[in-house]
Amino acid sequence: MAEHVIRLPDVGEGIAEAELVEWQVKVGDLVRADATLAAVMTDKATVEIPSPMDGEIIWLGAEIGDKVVVGSDLVRLKIPDGQATASTAQPQTRTTVADAPTAAKARSADTEDGSARPSISPTPAPRTAPPAASRSRAFAAAARPVASPAVRLRAREAGFDLRQIPGTGPAGRITHEDLDAFAARDPRVARSQTLHPKSAVEDVKVIGLRRRIAEQMATAHARIPHITYVEEVDVTALEDLREALNRRKRKEQPRLTLLPFLMRAMVSAVAKQPRLNALYDDETGVIHQHAGVHIGVAAQTPAGLLVPVVRHVESLDLWDCAAEVARLAEAARTGSATREELSGSTITLTSLGAMGGVVSTPIINHPEVAIVGVNKIMMRPVWNGSDFIPRRMMNLSSSFDHRVIDGWDAATFVQDIKALLETPSLIFMND
Repeated sequence: MAEHVIRLPDVGEGIAEAELVEWQVKVGDLVRADATLAAVMTDKATVEIPSPMDGEIIWLGAEIGDKVVVGSDLVRLKIPDGQATASTAQPQTRTTVADAPTAAKARSADTEDGSARPSISPTPAPRTAPPAASRSRAFAAAARPVASPAVRLRAREAGFDLRQIPGTGPAGRITHEDLDAFAARDPRVARSQTLHPKSAVEDVKVIGLRRRIAEQMATAHARIPHITYVEEVDVTALEDLREALNRRKRKEQPRLTLLPFLMRAMVSAVAKQPRLNALYDDETGVIHQHAGVHIGVAAQTPAGLLVPVVRHVESLDLWDCAAEVARLAEAARTGSATREELSGSTITLTSLGAMGGVVSTPIINHPEVAIVGVNKIMMRPVWNGSDFIPRRMMNLSSSFDHRVIDGWDAATFVQDIKALLETPSLIFMND
């Protein structure tokens, strides 16, 4: 047998290190050639590291969340002597941060022509038979129920004997679902488990996209003095118009949500105050005002918050905006959005839909200078001078960089949007 060292390949673009975000193997696993071993993330991409050949994992060189230097040892693989063929190529499978779920397909396509294999350096290692003590320990381990530390702790706290619980996981591993099923078979056990004190503490390491989000939010909060302005908007007429347009839309047209109307209103308001459609370089003290309105639309995905960008909204009508928002949101959710679709915004629109709450304090997407936040629509009684009448009301919670945007300008910007939303026919005069 021989030992091969798989090193972190050069991921390009001058990247000196990458963050390890996923292991798909563990020590002792048998892997096939081209099976994914790990995934690493740079500032711009997620890269999957494939195995160059069949073998057994005997060593892993980092933990999830660690920064790994390019060229350092990542995995040690034990392989038969006959497979000891060195490879010096250092290509990589590359995808955007949102593309991790589709990377396996890209990697398979790349490796067919031999262009996506990491570098390998062989190191001979003699094979020795395990001593009797090791064999005894292995036998004892095999007789012991297989379960993760979290499952063992939960079983101990609930008073369960793991030897009495059949495992349905790989190699008979006992899972949390197996514990639930065991408790469900005896109502007395279930009741005692529900009311049993729990002392477990789960440590969740902040890695990958969540770490990127945390770093971006920390930068924005630390470097931008925010001013948040909240205004309520009567969207009764807008909602009536939106519903009417959706009833009359053609089959190929997307369904209109509130967002396209807001986007068109933002374009109109930005035309009066171009400084709000800008990026502020606080290192050089320069405000880069953009003629094109590129609106980032914050979207929640299984991986975390992403902000796909609808470009040149000033050139799009309501239906175009709706189609592009739907396309980008789906791409973000499925992990197929490209790097270009997730960058380049000049102002951001964020909405939690029906969960938008009454008010919020959105954090600006650095280095932008403004973000418009949408809260949920609620039916409220509104005084019209003689009676209270039911109206559909919504708050806009918008934040601005107070270094470059004065409170008066921020209020004027929001009031311009409010006027357009409350008299939605004016939106079409700007199309």
